[in-house]
Amino acid sequence: MVSMASSLTFQPVLERIAEDMERRPGRGRAADYIPALAAFDARRFGMAVAELDGTVYGVGEWRQPFSAQSITKVFTLALGLAREGDELWEHVGREPSGNPFNSLVQLEYENGIPRNPFINAGALVVTDRLHTRTGHAADTLLDFLRAESGNPDLTFDQGVADSETAHGDRNAALAHFMASYGNVDNPVPVLLDQYFRQCSIEASCADLALATGFLARHGVRADGTRLLTRSQAKQINAAMLTCGTYDAAGDFAHRVGLPGKSGVGGGIIAVVPGRCTLCVWSPGLDERGNSVAGVAALDLFTTLTGLSVF
Repeated sequence: MVSMASSLTFQPVLERIAEDMERRPGRGRAADYIPALAAFDARRFGMAVAELDGTVYGVGEWRQPFSAQSITKVFTLALGLAREGDELWEHVGREPSGNPFNSLVQLEYENGIPRNPFINAGALVVTDRLHTRTGHAADTLLDFLRAESGNPDLTFDQGVADSETAHGDRNAALAHFMASYGNVDNPVPVLLDQYFRQCSIEASCADLALATGFLARHGVRADGTRLLTRSQAKQINAAMLTCGTYDAAGDFAHRVGLPGKSGVGGGIIAVVPGRCTLCVWSPGLDERGNSVAGVAALDLFTTLTGLSVF
């Protein structure tokens, strides 16, 4: 085990992880239901760690932008919770779903209230409410990510957004179903445009590790201002731990032991409260939509460093 209490940086740990990942066979396959993502080589790999003061360590393709996809749900949730507090939880639950992220089944049983903010239905509700309060949810999110990452060049990938729109019938069904229960404020086409743009944001491991730092700082942004109360930051970290990796959250908690959120672009962010944040990217996914090498790399990180919430 490498002691993080010593004068060592995270760099030697990341280099050891990268060497281990390079030797591993079987890295899953890139998401093919979004054609714009299907062409990525499953063996590509990058990983970054950001300390609370903004110091970043990286290995592999840690500065290569990729499609953030569902990782963005964490930041939209934070922005929404900052604006409306506990009222948000009247419209979306906090329990693991146990079903695929785009499932329609639970919504009917639960009267249009999504089980949690990280399945697609829940993220649509959070985006809808943020759009009502800001006038443009996707731009509000992009501005936040640019500020927290320190990268003003972050932007939307219109090709990915268009690809998702063209293959977005299931998300449209979710949105219309929730609208029928009065749990969506905006016209469904407007909501879907905002949601697909949100998911299409491109960012690197370095960008996303830095942008996630407010959750390790218990709600405090990079500039020292407070976005969330400590309690709200705890709520988001708890939701990430229990719901952040689709219907594999239990296995992720068992292996990694950190709050995390994955996306089908192959990225995963993770939080060590009070210490650091991480982002890993490798496009090859398992059958549940999580990066195979990404989960393995985070598992090895917590094993080598002893940094975990448990």
